[in-house]
Amino acid sequence: MRDGHSNIGPVLAIGPATLSADNTPVAIDRLGFESLALLLAIGAGGITFTDTNKIEFVLKHGDTDTVNDHVAVSQSDVLGVTVAAGGIVKSLVAAHAAADVTKLSYIGSKRYVSVLADFGGTHSTGTPIAVMVVKGHPASAPVA
Repeated sequence: MRDGHSNIGPVLAIGPATLSADNTPVAIDRLGFESLALLLAIGAGGITFTDTNKIEFVLKHGDTDTVNDHVAVSQSDVLGVTVAAGGIVKSLVAAHAAADVTKLSYIGSKRYVSVLADFGGTHSTGTPIAVMVVKGHPASAPVA
């Protein structure tokens, strides 16, 4: 059996919370790791999503840890989902009655990534959200 525990570095991009407004993105450093998997865990929608009242998950990347300098990823930077304009990797624009997890991989060349849960419209009730980044293929193992 292979040891996955010693070969991954999990990081919270968005800590588990019920949100009704944008999160403050943090820069995730992939230094020392060759792969990044992102897990978007989304609970049942606090509202019925529409084209106006929506949540869009935006993935950006950059060469520094200054999130404001990050730019939107393109399709060539991501596996597992279709990337829409502006780096949108998932959109909630219709009823979301059950919790689910979306998995994607960042395969771009930048050192840092960041994730924004971008709320549009009115959200009188929050939606449970968490985003985990799993750094893999470490240059040096075991990972603490």
